[in-house]
Amino acid sequence: MDTMTFTPPPAAAAAPRSATSPPTRLARLWRGPDTDPRWARPALLGLLLVTALAYLWNLSANGWANSFYSAAVQAGSQSWSALFYGASDAAGSITVDKPPASLWVMALSVRLFGLSSWSILVPQVLMGVASVGLVHASVKRHWGAGAGLLAGAVLALTPVAVLMFRFNNPDALLVLLMTAAAWATVHAIERGSVRWFALVGALVGLGFLTKTLQVLLVVPFLGIAFLVAADTTLRRRAVGSLVGVATMLLTAGWWVAIVELVPASMRPYIGGSQTNSFLELTFGYNGLGRINGDETGSVGGGNGWGQTGLLRMFESGSGGQISWLIPSALVLLAVGLWLRGRAPRTDVRRAAYLVWGGWLLVTMLVFSFMAGIFHDYYTVALAPAVAVLVGAGAAEAWERREDSVGSVALAVASAAAGVWGFILLSRTTDYGWLRVAVLAAGLAAALMLLVIARVHHRAVPVIAAVAIIAGLAGPAAYSATTLSQGYSGSIITAGPSTGGPGGGGAPGGGSLRAGAGAPPQGAGGTGGTGTTAPSQGAGGTGTTAPSQGGTTAPGRTGGGGMGGLLDASTPSTEVVAALSADADSYTWVAAAIGSQNAAGLQLGTELPVMAIGGFNGSDPSPTLEQFQQYVEDGEIHYFAAGGGMSGGMGGSGTGSQISTWVQENFTEVTIDGSTFYDLTQPASSSTTTTTDGASNV
Repeated sequence: MDTMTFTPPPAAAAAPRSATSPPTRLARLWRGPDTDPRWARPALLGLLLVTALAYLWNLSANGWANSFYSAAVQAGSQSWSALFYGASDAAGSITVDKPPASLWVMALSVRLFGLSSWSILVPQVLMGVASVGLVHASVKRHWGAGAGLLAGAVLALTPVAVLMFRFNNPDALLVLLMTAAAWATVHAIERGSVRWFALVGALVGLGFLTKTLQVLLVVPFLGIAFLVAADTTLRRRAVGSLVGVATMLLTAGWWVAIVELVPASMRPYIGGSQTNSFLELTFGYNGLGRINGDETGSVGGGNGWGQTGLLRMFESGSGGQISWLIPSALVLLAVGLWLRGRAPRTDVRRAAYLVWGGWLLVTMLVFSFMAGIFHDYYTVALAPAVAVLVGAGAAEAWERREDSVGSVALAVASAAAGVWGFILLSRTTDYGWLRVAVLAAGLAAALMLLVIARVHHRAVPVIAAVAIIAGLAGPAAYSATTLSQGYSGSIITAGPSTGGPGGGGAPGGGSLRAGAGAPPQGAGGTGGTGTTAPSQGAGGTGTTAPSQGGTTAPGRTGGGGMGGLLDASTPSTEVVAALSADADSYTWVAAAIGSQNAAGLQLGTELPVMAIGGFNGSDPSPTLEQFQQYVEDGEIHYFAAGGGMSGGMGGSGTGSQISTWVQENFTEVTIDGSTFYDLTQPASSSTTTTTDGASNV
């Protein structure tokens, strides 16, 4: 009889550990891919967790942050129409001067969690954490886990990123979408995928709906890199490029088409435009006007927004926000391109250098020479590119550290970071000995990197650590200062004040940090006029100086600078009570010139307040005739006296016309020291009325 032998299947012969105890999802999340070092995934999760905790710390100190946008968020949480258009109030009188994508995210958060500083600002924090994760992933995929961690840390510690990922301007979402578009572009190049490049177009289109044309600064090199390097045929590369453009136009254009096609009488006025046109806003005030300074309705322009020139990103205004590692990034970009110069056309590393390097160079040059409105916080758009180039370029050079090209590149990058960090830290007296330590460590690491091939192997990681610490210590110090303070208003800067021209304040200088934003909850008491925004629910009396150019009207705490142009004030409980009385009888409980003046009243009452003239008070909305009709129809209760910059730089003068007409025809009312006009009480004589009913002749 034949003997039959049983041969077990391969799986049974050598069963892996997972066959008997399969890892849980949590375990797989913690361990990461099998090809990663054991420390890689825990280090990434640690980076993201620390970033989230740091960005969340002291978050409520920012109060309403930029009340201009917070008021629109509040409106969007009450009205779907206001949410769609990005209107400043729930009744839809006028929109903010940007498209509404960032408002959609915040307003949905408020609908879920209620109106508070946290519900508005936490989405920005999550965008920051996601951006750090994408930067890490972009670098790790082609340069390794260590390089990815370095790039993620650089972004997380960039001072202007720390500021703007805790603030409610559109920049947080814009940066996230641009980072995602660059990440997806490299994936599209690696796979030769039309679908992935279609995703790039969609992300860019959403970026347009966030901050119009600024997102297009990254587009040229996204397209060039795909056309040059995608791992597919020329025909498919051309088709993919066209598909990406078409997807971008569709993603951005559907909303624009609706806004332009809906009759003006059936939607809010387009804030920031002079003709009630989003296209005019896009290509004028928010487009070419930013480049050439010809911005109708702006309160500044030209040299009023700082001196233009090639070194603008390194001067006192923007330098401490973003430039710490720009010299190193440029050195490493040049070396990276040199080292990949003879690689095949489809080399993904070189393509990534084109994507991220093109982003940095194009955006930096545009920011340096734009003559129109420029704020130092715009430079957050450079942060992901700087971070990727530092991480990727350092890893590229480190791989070649035993050759002169690699060691010299590392030494020059380390020396540049140390010297430039020393210069930036010397512009303030806040950090004492740190500047000397940064300089010494950076130069010492540079000298050792020059001879890294001859150094004992145990000293190599120490030298690398010293170089990294020297490069990150300065921005980390600025970021720590930023986290410890509250910020609100329209013009803000990270870190300590450097006192230089254009240093983040009003045109010409001076910081407007933390211009006394309204407390998110419990507002209306005797909140202070300090330069630090009151924390959530705060109501104490501050003793620090009011923000630059700011005066606080009686009955309203925490004055915004320049007559309420730069920040909102907090209405007192008496003002809130008066405006809230019989609110259901009116479309708008009050009207005020300028969006910030209206925003303070609206956030205090959570009721619609008409912003006459939009942000600057210079938009022709409403006209005098329209306002008179609203009053005749009984749609507006009060008119708040003062505020705005009506007619600024060629804008409409309807705000001042309305103010004059109101003062001549209606009764002045004093509410807890603040001056209003009761639009239901025509003036019979030169009288004013106080809230207790007494008349003053």
